[in-house]
Amino acid sequence: MRRWILASCPLIAIFILSGYGFKSFTVEVPKQLKVKESFMVSYPQEEAILANYQIAPPFLGSQFIGFKEALAFKESQGNYFVTNTYGYLGKYQFGLGTLELVGVYDGNRFLRNPVLQEKVFQVNTSRNKWILRRDIKRYVGVRMNGIQVTESGILAAAHLAGPGNVKLYLRSHGRMEISDGYGTSISNYMKKFAGYDVSMVEAKRNPRI
Repeated sequence: MRRWILASCPLIAIFILSGYGFKSFTVEVPKQLKVKESFMVSYPQEEAILANYQIAPPFLGSQFIGFKEALAFKESQGNYFVTNTYGYLGKYQFGLGTLELVGVYDGNRFLRNPVLQEKVFQVNTSRNKWILRRDIKRYVGVRMNGIQVTESGILAAAHLAGPGNVKLYLRSHGRMEISDGYGTSISNYMKKFAGYDVSMVEAKRNPRI
């Protein structure tokens, strides 16, 4: 799993990580996963599927499908079968903790099942939208760190950092900046994924697969 860095206030960071559902500092790749040196996991017909996802970032418009495919390309180049150096899994790079929140307990099954990965992304996005529903109403259109806040930017940042940390970022007006182990910050995702129409995503409380 990714290691997260809070730009300021270490004591607050400890509170955030424990109280807001943020991803933990250290993660081990599940032992049942056989990961190659390239962090690719081979399954039947893998090459045929990957051929459609690794050429260039797909542009599928500014609706939800465009949003999710652009986010997937940023996360994994659209690769359903990849495990990164922190143990995050699949096309959308989910951690085991998040999978358990939506009712998936078998990382091996998840990694080899593209249909399940798509369902998990939609369910988790609905969950994040529920948690952030008041912040979406309050902050969309506000500028923070030179970036205009949008609903799609908020949901993308929640995928990156967890909804609790996005709440903290928004309510501090961008002062509580957070980055993952690769240096990608909430602001990065707010900017990169601004302007998509994700109104079709239904906010759901505790949705599960």
